[in-house]
Amino acid sequence: MFESLLIANRGEIACRIIRTARRMGIRTVAVHSRVDRRALHVAMADEAIEIGAAPARLSYLDPARILQAAKASGAQAIHPGYGFLSENAGFAEGCAKAGVVFVGPPAAAIRAMGTKDSARRLMQLAGVAVVPGYDGAVQDPETLAQEAQRIGYPVLIKAVAGGGGKGMRRVNDAGGFSEALAGARREASAFFGDDRVLIEKYVASPRHIEVQIFGDAAGNIVHLFERDCSLQRRHQKVIEEAPAPGMIDDFRAFVCDAAVAAARVVHYQGAGTVEFIADASQGLRIDRVWFLEMNTRLQVEHPVTEAVTGLDLVEWQLRVAAGQRLPLLQAEIKLQGHAIEARLYAEDPARDFLPSPGRIQVLRWPQREGLRIDAGVENGGDVSAHYDPTIAKIIAHGADRDEARSRLVAALTQLRVAGPASNAEFLREIAASPIFASGQFDTHTIARDFAACHAVQKIDASHVRLGALGLFRETWLRLHVPGRALQAGWKDAPGDASMSIIANDQSFSCRIVHDGTPSSAIAHYEGASQMADFLEGETRGNIVIAAGCVFVFDDCGVVRMERASPGLSGDHSADGDGAVRAPMHGKLTAVFVKPGEKIARGQPIAIVEAMKMEHVLAAPVAGVVAEATAAGAQIAMGALVARIEFSEPQTEMDNG
Repeated sequence: MFESLLIANRGEIACRIIRTARRMGIRTVAVHSRVDRRALHVAMADEAIEIGAAPARLSYLDPARILQAAKASGAQAIHPGYGFLSENAGFAEGCAKAGVVFVGPPAAAIRAMGTKDSARRLMQLAGVAVVPGYDGAVQDPETLAQEAQRIGYPVLIKAVAGGGGKGMRRVNDAGGFSEALAGARREASAFFGDDRVLIEKYVASPRHIEVQIFGDAAGNIVHLFERDCSLQRRHQKVIEEAPAPGMIDDFRAFVCDAAVAAARVVHYQGAGTVEFIADASQGLRIDRVWFLEMNTRLQVEHPVTEAVTGLDLVEWQLRVAAGQRLPLLQAEIKLQGHAIEARLYAEDPARDFLPSPGRIQVLRWPQREGLRIDAGVENGGDVSAHYDPTIAKIIAHGADRDEARSRLVAALTQLRVAGPASNAEFLREIAASPIFASGQFDTHTIARDFAACHAVQKIDASHVRLGALGLFRETWLRLHVPGRALQAGWKDAPGDASMSIIANDQSFSCRIVHDGTPSSAIAHYEGASQMADFLEGETRGNIVIAAGCVFVFDDCGVVRMERASPGLSGDHSADGDGAVRAPMHGKLTAVFVKPGEKIARGQPIAIVEAMKMEHVLAAPVAGVVAEATAAGAQIAMGALVARIEFSEPQTEMDNG
């Protein structure tokens, strides 16, 4: 076994690999960008090496820098985690040339299965059914449009080198094909450096079923059963589980055998996942399931497989990479109960799930039986705008699906996270819903049935009063000096004080009646009052005070409150003067307008890329572009992207 291991990744997967390596007695080396100096994975590792600036292409995606770090640290092996360089065949070859073991499949297997078109052709040779479509080399728009017509609308345009929904567009009719193709190619080129696409028939009621496989150098290949990853938003997985709901024996045998056959075709070694799409309109049927793609790496959702098999997949990866045989034969791998994973992201459901980078001000994990937390940050840590917005994965395991789901709902209810906006309440709404409980869902369920979960949380008088009390206490503790009056109207002597506060970007006024100390106070709002006794660090109930703010938690989520100050505003997208501003920190990857150009309301202005997502900014008014920022710049939230001078009348853009 290896004595030292370099982890070429960051966040929760780096932390998770470090934990297994430590248990196995392997010394760990973390690499980090400049912005990640104080990241959790850096603190956990035995050694840490800085490899470059914050942009991933200058650090985590630079093979030369990572190999230099491996040489400097004396690491014998490199674990790439997932994402970044995990499916980069050139990096795997570079590791071999440098005399360091790549913890993953051979470069040939990565190349064979690393693009969707070649994987489709290999599966057809192996006798595995694929979704009807076109994966040819001819890529001119006319040919692609003809193939889409032949397949029959609706179709999916998919990036050949893609994943995670990047470079993917649904097209309902021929009229929308050209625009969708251009968008898919632009995104594919930006994310993968390859604008080739394939076209597949769109499946109306799709279930996303995937099979975990493992192989070793001796030719042994096993499966570790299936997972269901159908609950997705914009092709990004949100909740995954194992085993798949509604699974029947013949369907499981069919997809697991097909997955093993796929792995054998490329002489696979290490961990991999073979993904299938099933038309679930008539239940799970073996004549309505097709190969989708193969991921030649560990998956984000691997903890649910670990929970139901009792196995450590990272340990298996390390043993196989060290030349050992698989620890178990197929007959020795058993299912044990049910597990469900929810991905906790720093994103704002009320603002169309925009990434929400920033410092975690409150992070208190639930403590429950059957619960596992794979986190990449801790309280006081930062979610960087340069990478994906993952905070943690919350995994619940139970004797059956009902118990696992109940434990997940309880955990998400008990969770306390604040600072950046998060999808915590959105996850709880889904997990607690009758739809999820029934197991009858598909990849469209979130978009179709959970739109109400995206709304801004309603703020009532109770929130405002509790927040005002918390702000009074926070102000008293921060500003009080014995024998000296407090600033901004706060006094040591009994009395009252008025307070203007901002709660989730809304303004409110309160009056605090107090006795000169923070131990007891009454907040008045709209004729009602409330009293709270304060404890050190947190009030009784659901108020948490941190970093000058008060966070009020309840069953509907969290309300952030702070004292009002000039210039506070919750809308960074468009000002009343026609200014279009960045809704988050990120890179301005494209600008579609130039000064002097006449534009319509709703016309695309620019694309901001943040946390691996593209966000299109549209014109809030019709008019003439007065100024526009050049593409390629790194911009801060609220930065000016373009300014539009109004023209009358303002009309909606004609999209045909």
